[in-house]
Amino acid sequence: MRKALSIVIISILCLLPFSLFTVYETDRGMITQLGKLETDSDNSVKIYMPGLHVRIPFIQEYKNFDLREKILDIQSSRITTLEKKDVLVDFYVLWNIDNLPLYYTRTGGNKAKAEQLLQQKVVAALKAEFGKYTISEAVHGERAELMSRLKEATDDSTKNIGITITDVRIKRIDLPDEVRDSVYARMRAERERVASEIRATGSALASKICAIAEREQRIILAEALRTSNEIRGEGDAHAINLYSNAYSKDQGFFDFYRSTLAYKNIFNNKNDLLILNPDDLFFKHFSIKNNK
Repeated sequence: MRKALSIVIISILCLLPFSLFTVYETDRGMITQLGKLETDSDNSVKIYMPGLHVRIPFIQEYKNFDLREKILDIQSSRITTLEKKDVLVDFYVLWNIDNLPLYYTRTGGNKAKAEQLLQQKVVAALKAEFGKYTISEAVHGERAELMSRLKEATDDSTKNIGITITDVRIKRIDLPDEVRDSVYARMRAERERVASEIRATGSALASKICAIAEREQRIILAEALRTSNEIRGEGDAHAINLYSNAYSKDQGFFDFYRSTLAYKNIFNNKNDLLILNPDDLFFKHFSIKNNK
């Protein structure tokens, strides 16, 4: 009897390490028995929460699943835009397990298979959404909206494999080599057209400004000439008035003064020689008859 009891105790001790399993805080577990998932009394799949649990060794197999958020990095998927241009898109997906029994049924608990199915669904959704945008909208204007709609589309399509999408982010959008040259050529042509329009507008504006400046210059010069002529005329009139007044007060003195000015201008040089009739009016102020 003691021998049999000892054998039982030893057997239990030997099987105990194979019977106990631990579910960690970030994990959840399920048990398969003969290839089928263990169920509760209500026929729903039994999910093992964090803690220490017991199973029947060699009959029941423990399946552990990490429920933490995971990253799927997808490199260079070829996508066609609304302009029928192909682009290469690098993006990543944040996902986690939402329905553990469904996830196990669809993927067998294989993470690589799950990511393969997930990539197929995300790329299909990406192609559908990218087809609604131009390259410029996808890169600049509507990128945030594109990623939001992409997340909604992929999240809906992955519910049937027990996965939920928490975020989809586009890392890089590039052009294939055969498309890049044609796109750059069109961009250069567009920039050159805009530059030509700007230059033409600038030239027209410059011509208009020059015409206005020349017209204003002519107006200013004409006004200045008119003013100078008026001032000169007023000065001449004033001078004539002064001469007239002086002449009317003493005509003889005025004649004499004018004659002395004429003598001064004529005899300015010692070599000047002037032969005139003594009775000429030029010498009237030097004649004896007049001096008397």
